[in-house]
Amino acid sequence: RGATTRAMSLAMSLGSRQALAPTLRAPKRVATNRARAATRVVPRASALSERIVQDANAAFSIPGSVVFEEGKGGLPVCKLTHKNGGTAEVYIFGACVTSWCQPSGDEVLFVRPDAVWDKSKPISGGIPLCFPQFGPGAMQQHGFARNVDWVVCSTSADPNPDDPEPSVMFKLKDNDYTREMWDVGFEATYEVTLRRDKLKVEFCVRNPPDAEAPIDFTAAVHTYVEVVDAASPECLVSGLKGKRYIDKAVDANNLAPEPCAGDVTFGTGLVDRVFQETEPEALLHVGTGAAVSVENTHGWTDTVVWNPHETLDKEGTWKKFVCVESAAISKKVTLEPEKVWRAETNLCVVDL
Repeated sequence: RGATTRAMSLAMSLGSRQALAPTLRAPKRVATNRARAATRVVPRASALSERIVQDANAAFSIPGSVVFEEGKGGLPVCKLTHKNGGTAEVYIFGACVTSWCQPSGDEVLFVRPDAVWDKSKPISGGIPLCFPQFGPGAMQQHGFARNVDWVVCSTSADPNPDDPEPSVMFKLKDNDYTREMWDVGFEATYEVTLRRDKLKVEFCVRNPPDAEAPIDFTAAVHTYVEVVDAASPECLVSGLKGKRYIDKAVDANNLAPEPCAGDVTFGTGLVDRVFQETEPEALLHVGTGAAVSVENTHGWTDTVVWNPHETLDKEGTWKKFVCVESAAISKKVTLEPEKVWRAETNLCVVDL
């Protein structure tokens, strides 16, 4: 398929095919008394979702590869199917990947049982996209990108070189809601591609040509991976030894990094570590004799490892997942007008 510049040009304009947006304009948002916060009116989903699904299939479905359906809570979801039987699901709300199944039917990602599907909050699990802020700060936790509807702007199933690799691309631009929290113009695209043995996600941000100043932000893909038992010594993250990290579980306000002595294990308490300037690959050993490779292919500089332990709940949900996140947070990304920043992550299941 085309190079990144072609993908960006497609995403930043309507081109020959009209991008799909909700047919009802959201009412103007009103700021709350809380600094830099914003309220969002959640519309009734059923009729609007049905119309979005119908329009999306008419414009972007590809038989056997890409289809749009009503998912959980009636929310529109894009389903990608590879000819080898692998599948992936991406919701328009938050452009959130919620499923990546191997041809065997084994699920790689994890969606928390407390996830809600009414757009009152971001989807808890899968691969939420954090932008333009990672973690707490001047705006809502992890920014607004995971808490808004994105726009479908293209799909594809081009052979590469022999197998169709279904993909879907979404677009997000600044609007009244985003400007209440982050008063800048921006254009972003997010593409999810289902390869034969990998899941690729690519996130691009552009500072518009008419911008009067640079913009800066932090970002991450907050990948939840299903594991057998996070408390088991067989569940660990390797590939980070020697890298300097900030241990937010010890003191979130103490930003002095320290070197990692070895593999990251879980089960004794909250793990919340920001590893800086990491190698391209980290391996999450899931406890089945396999691991999930999280490859920061381009753009990302850092890796976050998170498991909430009993800070999430006392029922043991924390034992079922570990987050290994591709991130750009130790140093903010700065974009001059008309410049584009691109980040890519590839996930792959490997036998140990």
